[in-house]
Amino acid sequence: FFSLRPSRSPATAALRRPAGSRTPLPPPPPQCAGEIDKRLLELGSCIVQVVMAHQKREATSDNGGGDEEWASKRPKVVGAAAEKEHILTSDASHETNGDEAQGGDASRKENTVSTNPCVSDEKAATNSNVSSGHGVILTSVEADAAEDKGCRHTMEDAWVLLPDASMESPGNLRCAHFAIYDGHGGRLAAEYAQKHLHQNVIAAGLPRELMDVKAAKKAIIEGFRRTDECLLQESTKGNWQDGATAVCVWVLGQTVVVANAGDAKAVLARSTSADGEGAVDDAKSQLKAIVLTREHKAIFPQERARIQKAGGSVGPNGRLQGRIEVSRALGDRQFKKVGLIATPDVHSFEVTRKDHFIILGCDGLWGVFGPGDAVEFVQNQLKETSSATLAVRRLVKEAVRERRCKDNCTAVLIVFKH
Repeated sequence: FFSLRPSRSPATAALRRPAGSRTPLPPPPPQCAGEIDKRLLELGSCIVQVVMAHQKREATSDNGGGDEEWASKRPKVVGAAAEKEHILTSDASHETNGDEAQGGDASRKENTVSTNPCVSDEKAATNSNVSSGHGVILTSVEADAAEDKGCRHTMEDAWVLLPDASMESPGNLRCAHFAIYDGHGGRLAAEYAQKHLHQNVIAAGLPRELMDVKAAKKAIIEGFRRTDECLLQESTKGNWQDGATAVCVWVLGQTVVVANAGDAKAVLARSTSADGEGAVDDAKSQLKAIVLTREHKAIFPQERARIQKAGGSVGPNGRLQGRIEVSRALGDRQFKKVGLIATPDVHSFEVTRKDHFIILGCDGLWGVFGPGDAVEFVQNQLKETSSATLAVRRLVKEAVRERRCKDNCTAVLIVFKH
């Protein structure tokens, strides 16, 4: 790209005449000419290398560090949604068998991917990772879901895996969201909550920049209220009366926020060791089960008193108006005037090295699994497979095939990576 001829080289010109002189120097003696030409060629080669290195650095800077460097710094998105934000939800129209393709009883819905939560347009991988974005304790979250309709004719549950829950409101605070909606009287209420509840929570002011537990709880309660209000309007227009209980988890940086309305539960597996060291698949690791939610049933004294104050009644069978067991749920418009509410209980905690995984489950799962049993079962599966996908599939299979769960059975497993 430039000539090495001595007559055109700036370096050569500097050698031929002193600075400020316009009189050419006399030609060198013949015995020195060969040595000078050799030195000029060496100098020209050095100049070429310097210029080429400078141009390479400029090109690399323009490309943001080069393809390899850019790829290493780019935020990781897994599964089939590598080029877009995505939501993983259950798909009522498609079922597959469980982890062993041998015709088992337990089947699960394949995860689907969509930039619009209302539309499922693409199959995806069955596990997802999300960086917590803050601190060095919680580095990522792996999650998956499994379901089986049990002895029921239809599946009325719906679930959500949202590894990047920022939606249209990105911020410095990384957010993940997981939920189960246990429908009753039909699937419509569960599907509505699946599509809209998290959007309403985001719109209500879920923290996106700095963690504020009080603001997060306020946004979640308001999101439940808005969802229930709109759901009741939709059910009135469509003349249907479906309802759904809910258990939801938001992972905001290092903080986990849990909300529930009804009898779906969330159970945390926490290490009993003093320092919390040891992976969940460590044979020496002992885990205890901590129930993170409070059931809302009409038979419980606190809920019974609230129902009676609202003008409702609890029958001898412990059911609201003698008909519905839960005292809090989304939808169920025929019971809203007699004490049924959608206000969730909301709790939060900071994740530490002692916290290994959370199991979300509908009442069908917890009808055949105690919290401690479920934690022990999942821990054993993770020791064997180190896979949230296989562990949650086998949990549901165990509930339906071995423990004879007759209700719809749905579980979400959230594994913390430290």
